[in-house]
Amino acid sequence: MIGAGSSGLAAVKNLREHGFAVDCYERETGIGGGWNFRHDRSPVYASTHLISSKPLTEFPDFPMPDDWPDYPHHSALLSYFERYTDHFGLREHVWFGTEVTSVEPIENDRWKVTVRPAHGGSERTLSYAAVVVANGHNWHPRVPSFPGIEEFRGKVMHASSYQDSASLRGKRVLVIGAGNTGCDIAVEAAQQAAACWHSTRRGYWYAPKYVFGKPADQVNDRVLALGLPLRLRQWLFHRTLRLTVGDLTRFGMRKPDHKVYESHPIVNSQLVYYVGHGAIKPVGDVARFGSRTVEFDDGTVAEPDLVILATGYAPRFEFLAPDLLGANPPQLWLHMFAASYPTLAIAGLIQPDSGQFPLVHWQTQAIARWLTLRTADPERAAAIWAGAAGRSAWRWTKAKVSASERHWFEVSHLTYLRGLEKLLKEMGTPA
Repeated sequence: MIGAGSSGLAAVKNLREHGFAVDCYERETGIGGGWNFRHDRSPVYASTHLISSKPLTEFPDFPMPDDWPDYPHHSALLSYFERYTDHFGLREHVWFGTEVTSVEPIENDRWKVTVRPAHGGSERTLSYAAVVVANGHNWHPRVPSFPGIEEFRGKVMHASSYQDSASLRGKRVLVIGAGNTGCDIAVEAAQQAAACWHSTRRGYWYAPKYVFGKPADQVNDRVLALGLPLRLRQWLFHRTLRLTVGDLTRFGMRKPDHKVYESHPIVNSQLVYYVGHGAIKPVGDVARFGSRTVEFDDGTVAEPDLVILATGYAPRFEFLAPDLLGANPPQLWLHMFAASYPTLAIAGLIQPDSGQFPLVHWQTQAIARWLTLRTADPERAAAIWAGAAGRSAWRWTKAKVSASERHWFEVSHLTYLRGLEKLLKEMGTPA
């Protein structure tokens, strides 16, 4: 196992329950991965909360406390992982402060894994029957290049370095990027900064956290359960937004160039509020930087002191040779299995329209069952693997979603869960 964040912990737990001996290597000194605010690579900031509600986020075999709010704070999530780890006795299987430097295939579908202390020391090499990668996909900043940015005399930082709103106080702030992080930081800038511009390349759908008095994802889940056609669900979403927030182009925000569900909506109840109050100025995509100014493709010019690049993260597997995962982006069956390596699996490389932990639970159950089947019934395993040929290109969404670097691993949670359920049934009940 590589990584002791939410996906790695679920994998250790499910592999152990299926009888496997597991070594989990974690470069940090504690569990939690990106949800651990103290970790160097953590993308969370002081005010980070869940954007999916508690019932659709918790592990199915380890519910969150009843008295927790609908959208818990990141510190509560870390305590949840600590309790999960202790409840299932996972800590003894984790090698903390140890990073994996290379993973190489050897004979009989086995793997040569090289590890070393995270802060320097001698390497050691071990042999494993299988490798599960859960190193996360929100730690390597995606930093775009803009004309003239090297001449800009203000401060430029990626959102990965953003900690709290104190760094915004009294400044003129430009936030570039319309993901959930970019919108959160823009809202905090609206409250603390002297001025805030929010730059987006395109129009987006902005979903409030509550609809009809319920968390929006729970309402959406009930609509999905009705089995309504996609076009009808899109119409209902558009109708609800028109009745609640109206046409956002009247504020200068761009009209979306896609239908809802073709890209996951931005979940934020406050962005429109602060745009409507004039505390956030929507602007277009960056055209060029000057020494003191930033010009946008809509003709607007801003003079920020601080520019925050909320431009997302790119998945990275630095310990794997690029050809092991097939292509860039990786070509993985069910976003988990590399076509040429049946004992190499990825856990958590998905971006669902709901909470991720339930999906990761069933992902890692499937990985454990698959590795069990390869030993217990090699012929059946070979037949299933042969049937998976060509499925790596399948998209697990109902709508047509962009295959861009940002969107290629987006999944519709019910569609994806059905895919996992089909695989689990195909493998049968473990002996």
